[in-house]
Amino acid sequence: MKNSKYYNHIRDYTLIVFGLAVFVFSWSAFLIPSELIGSGVSGISTLIYFVTGIPVGAMNLVFNTVLVLIAMRIMGAKFGINTVFGIITSGVLFLIMQPLFPEPLVADPFMCALIGGMMSGVGLGIAFVNGGNSGGTDIVALVVTHYRNISPGRVILYLDLVIIASSYLVFQSIEKIVYGYVVMGVFTYTLDAVIEGSKQSYQIIIFSKHNKQIADCIGNDLKRGITFLKGEGWYSKCSQDVLLVIAHKRDKQNIMKIINEIDKEAFLSVAKVSGVFGKNFERIKL
Repeated sequence: MKNSKYYNHIRDYTLIVFGLAVFVFSWSAFLIPSELIGSGVSGISTLIYFVTGIPVGAMNLVFNTVLVLIAMRIMGAKFGINTVFGIITSGVLFLIMQPLFPEPLVADPFMCALIGGMMSGVGLGIAFVNGGNSGGTDIVALVVTHYRNISPGRVILYLDLVIIASSYLVFQSIEKIVYGYVVMGVFTYTLDAVIEGSKQSYQIIIFSKHNKQIADCIGNDLKRGITFLKGEGWYSKCSQDVLLVIAHKRDKQNIMKIINEIDKEAFLSVAKVSGVFGKNFERIKL
C-alpha cells in the first residue's frame, strides 16, 4: 500500500511538471515572441514584460504569492502545496525557456496563436487533472469550481476577456487583440477537452449466467461498486440477474477483460455518461 501511494505521488508530480513544461514552452516559443497575450497572470506578466522588461517568470512569482495564500485557506493544505509547487516550477521554467526563444518558432502570428493556445491548454489540462496548476487565474478557476458546477475553462475565459482587451493599452493594435482572443478560444476548448476526457465515466450493463462471479471479481479486484437488477427475458420468460456498473474511464478496460475471461458469451451494453455524482465520483456543486 505504501509503495503504491509513493508511486502515485511520484507519477502525479511527474505529470504536473510535464504539463507545466508544455504550458511554458507554448508561451515561450509561440506567444511571447509573437507579442500575443493570452491566459490570466501569464498574460498580465507578459504585458508587464513588454512595458518594463521584467521577465515573465519573475512577475508570475510575484503575482502568485498573494493568490496562493488565498488558495491554501479555501482549498486546504494539499492544494496549497501543489499550487506552490506549480508556481515555482512554472516560474523557473519561464526563466529558463523564455531567453531560448527570441523569435517565434513559426513566423505566422495566426499559426502561433493556434499552436500556442492548443499546447497551453493541453499542458495546463494535464497539470489540472493530476492536482496541479500554474497559479494565477488558474487558482481563481479552481476555487470557483470548488463551489460551482462550472468548467475551469469557462471561468478563465471570462477573466481573459478583460486581460486580452487591456493589451491595446500596450500595443495599440486591434489585430493583436483579435489574435489574443483566438488564443483564448483555442486554449479554453482544449483545456475543457483534456479535463472532461479525464473524468469520462461509463455505464456498463451485463447479462450473463455467471454474473455473481463477475461481480465478485469486479468488486474484489477493482474495488468498484456493482448493483444487481432483477430482469426477465420477454421471449424466454425466464428471470435473470442483471449487473449494473458505473466505472471511471481507467477501469473500463479491466472490467471488459474480467467479463471476457469469465464468460465469453456474455451480453453487455457500454455507454458513456455525461456526469456521475456521488461516492467515489464527482461532488454535486450548485
